[in-house]
Amino acid sequence: PVVMPEELAIRIEELSIKYKINVDTKRTLKNAVMRASKGEKVRTRTIEAVKKLTIDVPHGSVLGIVGANGAGKSSLMRVISGIIPPTSGRVEIEGKVSTLLALGVGFNPRLTGRENVILGGLAAGLSRGEIQAQFDEIAAFAEIGDAIDSPMKTYSSGMYSRVAFAVSVVVEPDILIIDEALSTGDAKFKKKCLERIKSLRSHNRAIIIVSHALATVKDICNDVVWLNQGEVMMRGEPESVIAAYKESLQVAASPAADEDV
Repeated sequence: PVVMPEELAIRIEELSIKYKINVDTKRTLKNAVMRASKGEKVRTRTIEAVKKLTIDVPHGSVLGIVGANGAGKSSLMRVISGIIPPTSGRVEIEGKVSTLLALGVGFNPRLTGRENVILGGLAAGLSRGEIQAQFDEIAAFAEIGDAIDSPMKTYSSGMYSRVAFAVSVVVEPDILIIDEALSTGDAKFKKKCLERIKSLRSHNRAIIIVSHALATVKDICNDVVWLNQGEVMMRGEPESVIAAYKESLQVAASPAADEDV
């Protein structure tokens, strides 16, 4: 087997992701029973979300991934995170991965914030003792006060995202994957999150950020990939890649547009 170079955190080679979707317009139980009684098969269509993608991500880099809806960004992140398997190709990971694909995706709303911090830490590969040692730092980062001991079903979306983000960044992963998480929360907390991401980068972590907030991508990423229909259109310095992407969308260059495309 080929050994991955030490400087790389992630190596993606010839990666393809395909899945089938139901194309029936009326997906009701009655229609399903009628089709089954007639021996008819459910009509499906194969979607190729990612097409023979090859990308290397070195340690110490913050890679932004931009592209329109349906470009394959989230499918790619799910494969890197180990949530879904690739259809073909390979993904090699060096280190511990923490993911914010969907904020608090593993949280149980019936449990308290404290209990969910423990769950999140265990999911990130920490021992219970390590989580307890870092709990105060996580709670302080989240800034939700005594609500940390209330059930998360009573939280606002902002409080929910604060706890999820705090767990993901305080555990200091080797690789941090963030998919649209930075679009939540107030400006002060968002700034704090961005500063934490920059700190992780300086500690030689690898970070991948998928976001439509182009101003944020430009601010904190040192490398950007533009995906379109599962293929790399361009990769390089953030300003030039984002400018080309915006031009492709024929979006007027304005500060407001940076947060909306």
